[in-house]
Amino acid sequence: MHWDSYSHSKIKEIIFSALERNLDYREKPVLGLPASYLDSEVFYDDAPFLKDAPFLSALIANPNHIGCHTLNESEAAFEGTHKIEKELIDLCAQQIFAGEDEAFDGYVASGGTEANIQAIWILKRYYETEFESTPDEIGVIYSEDAHYSMPKASKLLGLKSFVTSVSEDTRRVEKSSIEDCIKSARDAGVKHFIVVMNMSTTMFGSVDDIDEITTWLDDLNVDYKVHVDGAFGGYIYPFATEESSLTFQNPKINSFTLDGHKMLQSPYGTGIYLTRKGFMEYALTEEANYVKGKDYTLVGSRSGANAIAIWMIMRTYGSDGWKSKIQKLLRKTDRLCADLDQRGVEYFRNPQMNIVTIKSQFVSAKLANEYMLVPDAHGDNVKWWKIVVMEHVKQGVIDSFLMDLDLERKSLV
Repeated sequence: MHWDSYSHSKIKEIIFSALERNLDYREKPVLGLPASYLDSEVFYDDAPFLKDAPFLSALIANPNHIGCHTLNESEAAFEGTHKIEKELIDLCAQQIFAGEDEAFDGYVASGGTEANIQAIWILKRYYETEFESTPDEIGVIYSEDAHYSMPKASKLLGLKSFVTSVSEDTRRVEKSSIEDCIKSARDAGVKHFIVVMNMSTTMFGSVDDIDEITTWLDDLNVDYKVHVDGAFGGYIYPFATEESSLTFQNPKINSFTLDGHKMLQSPYGTGIYLTRKGFMEYALTEEANYVKGKDYTLVGSRSGANAIAIWMIMRTYGSDGWKSKIQKLLRKTDRLCADLDQRGVEYFRNPQMNIVTIKSQFVSAKLANEYMLVPDAHGDNVKWWKIVVMEHVKQGVIDSFLMDLDLERKSLV
């Protein structure tokens, strides 16, 4: 896992050079493209600070990243910034998830939700194409802690969902629940399975044990493909673990989701979908004849500036800088957990993650609301309150919360 850190001047040089290779609407006689640069009456393109602002310059230039630029030719008008997105996909697939060179496809999606839907859509099309399966013969398995994009995808795509239970205290998927799901699915006529594994659930930061779960599935002679939802954990878990089966070195895994707007602090609209070569083609929209290279994505036209934003962050830090940042957040999370342990407060935390989820009986709704802790469910039946130790979470705020927690607990004695 290594990629170089670039200086600000080198990042500027690369991005402005890419923009120069893109179409400039002001200089070319453009009649056919149904787009333009951002409206200059509203978004000034002559502001002097733009010469030092590559991301804002890319926003104003408004490159369209329709299509999949790791796969084939795309619209030549924006080939300069398309290459930056391709490099970004290669960085993520190879350096974060240990993939081989040129063995993967992917694109920058609107977020983790779209990337998860794309993954399930592609695997649905795989089974329909290769096995002549009907939608009612394809099932989606995920845990009760999985992100809501899984049931959303299943409903959109007309697939049956089978939801496994987890242990209340460990958040581990239970073997008996996997067995029950497979039996129910087979009784319903399901022959093929799309299995979603979590690399950090949204509420708990729990990580599914892929080796354990796939062993159970193999013992049951299940035909399945695995998608890993790393929308939250993808930019932290791989940097906090020495060895992991959640990489492309694991032949069980077909695809990953990442989401830059969480740990990476990139703009919203910066999800990432990664998949092995040979699978993106199942999402081909043949009817996109007017698009060079056609389209393989859910959304079609996409902002090239968003791909540039993720690339800039990764290249500014480099792998060593990013590991250092993650370790700093984890040390702060360790300290919070140690303080909760001293107070006898019960919580769940994956030690490789920066999420601490406290049992509701230890924190009042009033205190939780004051510090904007997130409940597992809004309403009167809250069982857990979540703290996420992000960049903006300063130690002083954590200490203030703990002091208020002490006062609250003393008042109850």
